[in-house]
Amino acid sequence: MTAGAQQDAGASVDTAAAGMRQFALICDCDGVLIDSEAVAARMLVRELEARWPGADVEAVVLPLLGLRIERVLRDAAARLGRTLDAADIDAIRRPVEAAAVQAPAVDGIEAALAQVPLVKGCASNSYRPYVETVLARTGLARFFGDRLFCADSVPNPKPAPDVYLAAARGVGLAPGACLVVEDSVTGATAATAAGMTVLGFVGGGHASDAQIDRLHAAGARHVFDDMRQLPELVAQWTLSATAAAP
Repeated sequence: MTAGAQQDAGASVDTAAAGMRQFALICDCDGVLIDSEAVAARMLVRELEARWPGADVEAVVLPLLGLRIERVLRDAAARLGRTLDAADIDAIRRPVEAAAVQAPAVDGIEAALAQVPLVKGCASNSYRPYVETVLARTGLARFFGDRLFCADSVPNPKPAPDVYLAAARGVGLAPGACLVVEDSVTGATAATAAGMTVLGFVGGGHASDAQIDRLHAAGARHVFDDMRQLPELVAQWTLSATAAAP
């Protein structure tokens, strides 16, 4: 290789590295990093069916996933014409969270994150102690460091954009420079409202065919079902975002 070619190659590497610092990948936790939504859904349905025999609980609960558990329970009760007091909600929430914290990582997510050269953050509707616990247990914490943005640190949880706006500030980038991976309509709505591009993920144990249309309607640019696709999707978005930059 000539000296000129070496300089050109070095410049290309420097340019690519600079480009990687211009963008960030922000991942939801439950259902994207941790396959916990299926576990939580089963527990929620079981607990509510035990309290409300004969009610079509599953059809009501599944579209609400992604909201805080307390909100899921309140909304499910309202839609089914039932009631839950604070003690009922707490009694249901505790076993659901205890089960979710033991859920495995989403298949393929560790290898996918390792192949994505962008700075990474996690924006979750769960509380920080839970997020820290599950990421440490699954070995995914190394990808995020302290870039964890959770519902207990913002005024309003998803579907409000607060946690995603906090993530953009935390990584030092404009919302438009952040690519989000979300599995729920709640999260996709929040990220879209924050001004971010959203990839919808439907490969978790709780996903359904109907979720694809819901995620598109909530603003997801693309919906995929296998984390092995993520590095290429990120690369494609990075190229288009770079080309569109002034």
